[in-house]
Amino acid sequence: MSKGLLHHIELYVSNLEKSLEFWGWFLQELGYSSFQKWDRGQSWRLGETYIVFVQAEERFLDIQYHRCRVGMNHLAFYAESRVHVNKITKILESKGINILYKNKHPFAGGYNHYAVYFEDPDRIKVELVAP
Repeated sequence: MSKGLLHHIELYVSNLEKSLEFWGWFLQELGYSSFQKWDRGQSWRLGETYIVFVQAEERFLDIQYHRCRVGMNHLAFYAESRVHVNKITKILESKGINILYKNKHPFAGGYNHYAVYFEDPDRIKVELVAP
């Protein structure tokens, strides 16, 4: 056991198909591999940690997610390098994915923080930061 490390993260999404399309390539780029699949969800694993995406039930879709409400603000992942951040930024742009804080990119987190910020289909903020 690795005391204190995250075991897994489970995210309920409004449109599983869109979320899997969005997250699949990104997580694979970071070294995750497909772990589990079922009718209403899928997970990816890296080492002992995995991320799960589950289709939210229709009855819970009436209130959209917003990162500024109580709850999770964003997920941040380590990139391999600044070059890796640049590569992912170009892929995001080619896919038409909105880059957040574009006027400050890649230093939106400060002069010593090289990262790209973007949103998934449910507008969950994602950050990829160079070590």
